Amino acid sequence: MKEDLVLNRRQMLKSSALLLASAALDDANASMSANAFAPKYQIGACDWSVGRQLSPEAFERAKQIGLHGIQVSYNTGKDEKGLSVPETLQAIRDASARTGVKVSSLAIGELNRVPYKSQPKTEEWVWNSVDAAKALGVKVILLAFFSDGDLRNDDTGKKAVIERLKKVAPHAEKQGITLGIESWLSGQEHLDIINAVGSKAVKVYYDFRNSTDAGHDIFKEIPMLGKDMICEIHMKENGQRLGEGPLDWPRVAKAVKDIGYEGWMQIEGATPRGAEIIPAYQHNLNYLKGLFLS
Repeated sequence: MKEDLVLNRRQMLKSSALLLASAALDDANASMSANAFAPKYQIGACDWSVGRQLSPEAFERAKQIGLHGIQVSYNTGKDEKGLSVPETLQAIRDASARTGVKVSSLAIGELNRVPYKSQPKTEEWVWNSVDAAKALGVKVILLAFFSDGDLRNDDTGKKAVIERLKKVAPHAEKQGITLGIESWLSGQEHLDIINAVGSKAVKVYYDFRNSTDAGHDIFKEIPMLGKDMICEIHMKENGQRLGEGPLDWPRVAKAVKDIGYEGWMQIEGATPRGAEIIPAYQHNLNYLKGLFLS
């Protein structure tokens, strides 16, 4: 009888161990299954492209369209302090919470009008935008270099930008924020700036349309830069809906997937002249879903 009891106890312990192991395996499989279906890509739009720059209303429009997020302007020409004003930042945070639409990233488009390469006050903008990004829980800030901020054939401007980025990069690194350079420059020119700054907090904000228009071969640049150097991407056809312009979007999608990029893609400037924004962006969203989420 005693031996039977010992045997039964051993069998119970063995069974319990098997049950625990099975439960652990089930948990692991469930976790793997959840990760397998986790989205690699999230689709947002620029607040200026949905017609509501630095405004809580951008989130309402994004929800109506069905977007995952909104890329928010850090400031505007009328409100240079922008998200550094606590009330403005809180209004954006509240709009995100109310609608369920994320703040996907920030952008300082005002650098096109007030160049980072030459205007001292822009250093304060970029520094403070890092704090705003941290407060909103976003990881990327787009720094724009077009129009008056253009860096093409401007070695003096490039040197000034490098020196200014060197000063703010440690602050961005400490806060876990990436500063993304978007410009007309080639992929190699972007890398030259990044290498000169010498910080993991500075990367390329890649725009396929801009690079193509500047005469660069995007299908060589995308693999050259790779997922480690591209912090975020714009999906744009100036004045046309996505898939209806000259860019080969299926090939773009393949190139993006091939480098293993995962993260936000922001729709910009993809509304035909005179067309309504909401239906145009619903088309753009569905088009990208077909390329990336199907």
